[in-house]
Amino acid sequence: MAEIALALGRALERRRMRGEPGRAASRVLARGDDWSVADVVCTSGPTDRVFEEQHRWYSIAVVLTGTFQYRSRAGHALMTPGSLMLGSPGQCFECGHEHAEGDRCLSFWYSPQYFERLAADAGLVNRHVFDIPRIPPVRTLAPAVAAAAANIMDAAQAPWNEIGADLAGLAVALAKGMSVPYRSPVNAEARVTRVVRLLDVSPQASFTLDHMAREAGLSPYHFLRTFERLTGVTPHQYVLRARLREAALRLVSGEDKIVDVALDCGFGDLSNFNRAFRGEFRLSPRAYRLRWR
Repeated sequence: MAEIALALGRALERRRMRGEPGRAASRVLARGDDWSVADVVCTSGPTDRVFEEQHRWYSIAVVLTGTFQYRSRAGHALMTPGSLMLGSPGQCFECGHEHAEGDRCLSFWYSPQYFERLAADAGLVNRHVFDIPRIPPVRTLAPAVAAAAANIMDAAQAPWNEIGADLAGLAVALAKGMSVPYRSPVNAEARVTRVVRLLDVSPQASFTLDHMAREAGLSPYHFLRTFERLTGVTPHQYVLRARLREAALRLVSGEDKIVDVALDCGFGDLSNFNRAFRGEFRLSPRAYRLRWR
């Protein structure tokens, strides 16, 4: 997601040069009577004050890059790239950056009537309130996250109404079988955040479990347990998913050969890449590229 991270990097650099406090800048990409979608870049960091806010409509935010802490009545969650932040009307919440600065999200908002209609149309009646704060970066979510990242690169041409409707149905269905995230000690959250940020800068690098555990200052056993509890996936799953998201974005936004994309994104050979990509997106890399074009 190197291209996705560029906008956040530029915003953070402007903040440092001007000596400004961190803030969230929202750029509306499209809207209808009952929905809207925005590209939200936040430059807040550990020294910035956290403010309580309130969801006016249903909210689903796709985390594209960066990390932050999300707290609401539904629970506390560490938000990482590839995950969804969930909100319900009237729900108070806070977003903090105690351990690292900056994030970028693609945020959808839905009026209560419209969202509940989408849920009902998907056959999910009596499931109109999110009682968990987050959906982690699981495999079922991967195609939707990759599509969000690809469309934000050409936002003016994206079918945002369709994307938002599909995302709402998917989020409600996935949330149904999930529990509130594990609440960990603050120091554990900081350690895992440090590793997640490292992985996002270089998802193609060969970080072993021992390497990541040392970076977190934990034993491999405790790091593995803590990472999965906080992010919702294992370190191996997280790295694989990050590599595949980067590969998907490059396939639709560039002209590189598929073998070059595979090698640049950290896959040792083309056959392993093809197998992993098909398992994640249910399409071969070539079919995925052709479908977008």
